[in-house]
Amino acid sequence: MLLFRRDGRRVRLTEAGEALYQVTKRFFDVEDEITQHLSRSRAVLAGQLRIMADSAAHVVPVLTGFRRRHPQVLIEVQAGNSAQVLDALRNYDVEFGVLGSLEATPDLDILLLGAAPIVAISGVGLGLAVPATVGFEALTRYPLVFRERGSQTRQRIEAATRRQGVTLRPVLEVVGREAMREVVASGLGVGFISEAEIGHDPRIRRHLLEAPALEMTESLISLKARRDLPLIRAFLREAERQPGRLG
Repeated sequence: MLLFRRDGRRVRLTEAGEALYQVTKRFFDVEDEITQHLSRSRAVLAGQLRIMADSAAHVVPVLTGFRRRHPQVLIEVQAGNSAQVLDALRNYDVEFGVLGSLEATPDLDILLLGAAPIVAISGVGLGLAVPATVGFEALTRYPLVFRERGSQTRQRIEAATRRQGVTLRPVLEVVGREAMREVVASGLGVGFISEAEIGHDPRIRRHLLEAPALEMTESLISLKARRDLPLIRAFLREAERQPGRLG
């Protein structure tokens, strides 16, 4: 079948060549449509996104925006202290961790979400007359409630008291923030918590600490080795859109 015809220095399609061109052009158009369709399909994310947080307060706006953009993704949020968050992340049990102050490490991407001061808390109307602003030396006179070892809040309180030469000894150790709030609200002692995590509990009174720059930053962390996964990329983009984010 002759497809081309030479006409002097020019090459023209024969009738058969023109007909074949029209047929193959339709194939290219269909290929184009297939590519666009697959591109649109990839934009519809699905699957499961697992997050472990020592506090979900700072990540709630990110979750809200992500759910609005990607309603087909199932999000699972678990609670854990800083040590548990890092273990779960490095064991590939979760895609993201949310935790307090963290030193940069070669294997992690860290995105700062926000910051809040660490404060002391006590139960309202339960006989613990703690002043509105209190120093560590004064706190030695009160029964104290500490978070479990591995908690970033506890680590920062203990580091601050060492710098001031004060030793605080807890009468109770509790696992988790909810347990801390319940124990303090019942009047069993004075605890420590990030101000962003107090919420609107009328049973709890907040007390400022006389300690310079004692605050908790909250970070969204993920493994660098997994940064190219579509779900992880999409969640990071949503976190970067948040207006109150640090950095």
